[in-house]
Amino acid sequence: MATPRPDFADYCCELLASVGPCVHKRMFGGYGISTGGLTIAWVVDLGAGEKLWLKADEATRSRYEAAGCERFTYLAKGVEKSVNYYSAPEDALESPQLMAPWARQALDCALKAAAGKARPARPAARRPTARKPSSTASRKSARG
Repeated sequence: MATPRPDFADYCCELLASVGPCVHKRMFGGYGISTGGLTIAWVVDLGAGEKLWLKADEATRSRYEAAGCERFTYLAKGVEKSVNYYSAPEDALESPQLMAPWARQALDCALKAAAGKARPARPAARRPTARKPSSTASRKSARG
């Protein structure tokens, strides 16, 4: 797996900027692209050249497939695995305007994933109640 160039990651951030300021950060041989702390895309070269991979979910999978996008797959201990990221549609790579609906969809998927991971609020911890001094302790302190 070749390492993508940072200038391609910069370009991808520009393409995705319709959903907010995007930043890229090195991540497992490629780059993770995020906005507002949510990862919405990856830039990874799986051997066929660097690609922009957009966050997806089961509800958006058919849209990616209809656009001819490839699902992100990899080998782990000889077994093919996949994750909910799809290659960006070729025409969307031409301009931020064409990428905007795909960027919005990726952000929506990231928001849903983050909401699913949110932990329920813990109930307030019970404070230990002060123990009443025993009558023996009171007498001892009274005696001096």
